[in-house]
Amino acid sequence: QVQLVESGGGMVQAGGSLRLSCAASGRTISIYRMGWFRQAPGKEREFVASITWSGGNTNYADSVKGRFTISRDNAKNTVYLQMNSLKPEDTAVYYCAAGVSAISYHYWGQGTQVTVSS
Repeated sequence: QVQLVESGGGMVQAGGSLRLSCAASGRTISIYRMGWFRQAPGKEREFVASITWSGGNTNYADSVKGRFTISRDNAKNTVYLQMNSLKPEDTAVYYCAAGVSAISYHYWGQGTQVTVSS
């Protein structure tokens, strides 16, 4: 089992920045990749970004490319999401996820709220 705990959410004005953190514990040796997803009110959960645990290969949703950066610190078992140039449409609950394969994500955090005001 892998446990994930997110932190770093909050409220910011449009154009501002936030950095989310996700600390993994438990059987972290099994993690192949980690990702960030978000869910806005009345909308489905959507993919934001992902990173492979060993090689650090990254992938981003088109809506956040050039503004968000995902990174990881293997020594701390932590993944980060640096969010710059935030827009009101980035407002959502952000979830951290971990997968033991490239097919799906098996573990999820509890989510952290990000609110961007105009």
